[in-house]
Amino acid sequence: MGLRINDRVELADWELIEQFSRASGPGGQNVNKVATAVTLRFEAMRSPHLSEAVKRRLKRLAGRRWTTDGAVVIQASDTRSQAQNRTLARKRLADLVAHALETPKKRVATKIPLSEKRRRLRVKRARATVKAGRSRVNEDEE
Repeated sequence: MGLRINDRVELADWELIEQFSRASGPGGQNVNKVATAVTLRFEAMRSPHLSEAVKRRLKRLAGRRWTTDGAVVIQASDTRSQAQNRTLARKRLADLVAHALETPKKRVATKIPLSEKRRRLRVKRARATVKAGRSRVNEDEE
């Protein structure tokens, strides 16, 4: 079945590992007997579907969810339904990978115009003059 990210990328089933556990929080007796929380593990570093650049961006975006062995771990226990939590975890992973697939724009360095530098210094001098005029008058100079 896999997980479709976009038209070009689909993650295979063997790359995704789902584990279910009991969730904390509200739910009454249901919490104690039904494993509704989902932990979705994506083996990102072993994935042949992602380039090295995408894997680096994914590692930076994942942050604390990135493990030392190169996997992304997503947890979902928002709802009382296992199916909804499973869908939610898969959606979060798909959004994260889709964001990593976007190549950032190259920043074009621009130079500040000389006229702008001169204007800034002129305004700075004028402000300094105003502030100097507020200073205490020395009685010896009168």
